[in-house]
Amino acid sequence: MAEHATTEYAIADGNDYAEHERTYALFTALTKWGAIAVAVLLALMWIFLL
Repeated sequence: MAEHATTEYAIADGNDYAEHERTYALFTALTKWGAIAVAVLLALMWIFLL
């Protein structure tokens, strides 16, 4: 039979919360501007293709 040992989990020491906040701010900004770009593209398609 296989031996069942306890599971070991890796724990990150010294989380960099400032970098996490910068990454999240970049993600939300890119999501916002991406959604705006898609909306503008759809509006232009509606104007010029109909």
